[in-house]
Amino acid sequence: MKKLSVFTLAAVTLFLTSCGKKSSTETTTTEEQQVAEKTGDVLPVNLETSKVDWKAFHKGGFAPRWGTLTLVSGEVSVEGEELTAGEFVIDMKSIKVDPASVTEKDKKYSELEAHLKSGDFFDVEKNPTADFKITKVAALDPAAKGAIEGANKTVSGNLTLKGKALNVSFPAKVTIADGNASIQAKFTVNRTDWDIKFGTTETDPAEWMISKDIEIGIDVNAAKK
Repeated sequence: MKKLSVFTLAAVTLFLTSCGKKSSTETTTTEEQQVAEKTGDVLPVNLETSKVDWKAFHKGGFAPRWGTLTLVSGEVSVEGEELTAGEFVIDMKSIKVDPASVTEKDKKYSELEAHLKSGDFFDVEKNPTADFKITKVAALDPAAKGAIEGANKTVSGNLTLKGKALNVSFPAKVTIADGNASIQAKFTVNRTDWDIKFGTTETDPAEWMISKDIEIGIDVNAAKK
């Protein structure tokens, strides 16, 4: 595969990047934290209606690529009308590139899918799954910038990619009602934090063009059986 046809993903993510910079959505990344205790009712995630999207760019914000990932399993814990905990497992072998995002005649979406699954990026044969485990749910700071419409909480959790776990915090819209729960969010992570460093040496012009940021979008739904 030619280097000029290589574009970065996104993970797990899942999954806001422009001009090579993070968007205004406030996302923070720290060391792995203790997972939140499950309290209240445990609701299984509806794998048919839940989804994870990803989007990535070249530096300068051009030639965006996007696609999906599939959840293998998941559950959330709710007590009253509050989200208390949750964990989700993502099938990294399910990485899909939307063919509509690859418009250049000399490039194929299937080649990008294969490259993202390779050792250069997510090495899915050695790391077939990724996961996210909630560590804390707090009221959203009114001063938070760039949150999705309706965001009311800051969700923090350990995101594990390629066997490395880091804690990520981001604004989210959390809805709990009538035995149902939903979590919607869109946030950006820097893939190099998880040691996914292909194209970051900037010694090759083709690799220099690859952005380090990945936008992850999540829409998770859970309900009592």
